[in-house]
Order: sequence, then structure tokens, then C-alpha cells
Amino acid sequence: MRNVSKLILLFLVCITYNSILAQTDTASTQDEEDYSIYDNLEFADESAKRFASIKLTGKSPDKLISIGYDYQGGYDLNAGAFSIYPEEEARVTATHGTRVEANIPVISKNSIIIQAGLSYWDVNYDFKDKATLLNPLNQRLADKGLNTINFSTTVYKPLNETTFIIGQVSVGISGDYAMDELQSSKYNRYSGAILWGKRPSDYMQWAIGLSRSYRAGELNYFPLLMYNWTSYDRKWGIESLLPARGDVRYSFNPRSLLFFGFDLEGTSYRIGNDGKALDAPYNDLEIRRCELRFRFKYEKQLSGFIWVSAKVGYRYDYLFYVDQVNNGEEFFRGFFGDQEYAMENKLTNPLFFNFSINLVSP
Repeated sequence: MRNVSKLILLFLVCITYNSILAQTDTASTQDEEDYSIYDNLEFADESAKRFASIKLTGKSPDKLISIGYDYQGGYDLNAGAFSIYPEEEARVTATHGTRVEANIPVISKNSIIIQAGLSYWDVNYDFKDKATLLNPLNQRLADKGLNTINFSTTVYKPLNETTFIIGQVSVGISGDYAMDELQSSKYNRYSGAILWGKRPSDYMQWAIGLSRSYRAGELNYFPLLMYNWTSYDRKWGIESLLPARGDVRYSFNPRSLLFFGFDLEGTSYRIGNDGKALDAPYNDLEIRRCELRFRFKYEKQLSGFIWVSAKVGYRYDYLFYVDQVNNGEEFFRGFFGDQEYAMENKLTNPLFFNFSINLVSP
């Protein structure tokens, strides 16, 4: 796993280094920009024909590469009754893992921007009294943990001076697999989003749209609202893509930013990739994991293109149930479906922190 992670990181650094060499260093003078996968693209070419710029005064900087560490404090995990196993309450002393993310411009013109994204997260569960665990879900989390790799393509297409559309498609590989032996592609999960928006001034942009997403843990369809705004004195701002995230921003100066807001994080993880069923007849199981994170975030420029980001907050468990997904054939439950879960679990809510070092766009 470590060798694979190093190769991924080396590849990301190389392609990002080549991208930076082709640009002029203006990090100390230009306005800052949002790092979101939906609105963190920039124009490398300014021609006579005018299009709606993705740049917005006062926004936080785009992150080309981010390498971070995520840690949740202790909490209780009550694994529900499953097959012949009764429910079992266990103490998780910590949940932690590495997060590596990259968003690299592939085509950057004033008339269209295409960006490739790659992210890798691993989630490790440390249990108190691991040897006494009996419930197969607790055992699986303690022994294997969870991994996710996500590939995405994002397109920003300005239509005129004030109007634009944004589209994104992605594929996620999430489960308890080992990095040297990925799970079958039939368990891949696909997402997408489309937004139409306006940029009435250098201080505001908004967009509405629709997404197909696993952010709530299982397949669902969400309306989207993007709203980014900066006050004229550049001290205050809003950066949001609801329901995925929302932030109120305060700028001490262009290179020192404080945020208060939330993130909605989640996906569906296939478990049992080592070929050992948790228990017959439940052979194709997926953890529907979703959590709300209310947090403060501080971002600061260290030097040139290097920024650091630190988050601290409260993790609220929204969903940690298990579904049976026969042969990887996904189904849609939505908010109103009555399909039963294979296992219903409960988690208490801890504090968390996250630290990352980031290479930002010029």
C-alpha cells in the first residue's frame, strides 16, 4: 500500500510541476480563489472576446495538490444484530487516515476549462479490546479499515460575459480492499453534476443544478445551489455549494483566512473483498457511510505556492448502515424508499481535526 501511495503522489507532483512551469508566478499579487472541485478552475488565456471568468475577488486559493491527515477522537459504535450475531457495542478509540487530493487543469482556455481530479482516502479504526470483538462488522473495520479512490473530470464552460455552466462526472472505488488488489469494477460507483450559473460582478457568482451522488452514503439525487460572495472591503465572504458544504469566511489579509462552516461527507463502501463473506447468505454488503462535519478552518500561506490548512470541529453521524447489494447491482432508495437494511448501526459523535499542506495554483 505504501509503495502504491508513493507512486500516486510522485505522479501528481510531476504533472503539477510541469503545469506550474508553464505559468507566471503571481501568487503574491492576485486575488485568492475557491479550491472546490466545482469552482476551482482558472483562466490561463485572456483574449479579446469576453467570457465569464471563474475568478472571484477574495476567494480562498485553488489547491492543485493537497496532502493531509484526518483524525477523529473516541466514540461508541453499536453494531446492529446481523444473521446469528446479536448487536454489539464497542469503543473506537480513534478513526484516522491519510487524504491525498489533486485537481489538475488539462485544458485551460478563456472559452473552456477541463480539469482532471484524483483523490485517495484511507480510514483506519482503532478499537479498545480488539481481541474481544464478536460482531463481524466491528471485526472487519478493525482488521481492514476502508479505502476510497475517486477519479473525476470537471468542465467549466462560459456562455458569455456573465453566464456559465459547470459539469462533472466521477467514478469511486470504495471498500475494504488492499491497495495492491483493487475490488471488482462492478462495485464502482458513479456520480455526476450539472450547474447553470451567473457571475454578475467580480464579487459574486451563483449557480443552480442537480447531482447524482453518494455523498449521503447511498445513491441519491440532490438539487444544488452554489453561492460565492465577497464584501467590497474583502474582509467577509461566503463560499458554498449546498448541500455539500458551506462556509462563512473572514480574511485577516489575502494570505490568512478563517472559515466557519460544514462539510457533508460520505460514500458507499463494499466490504468482504478478501472473499470471506461476513456470514452467508449476506455475501455482497456495502456500508452506507455519511457524516456531517461542523468545523472551523484556518488557511495560511507559508511561502509562494505552499499553503497550510487546519480544521477542528464536531463530527455528527448521519448514516452508518449496511445494505445487501446483490452482485454489485445498485438500487435507489432515496429519502422515501422502504427497503430494509441488512444491519442498522449507531455511532456517537466525537471531535475531529484535519491538517493538510497544499500546493496552490499561481
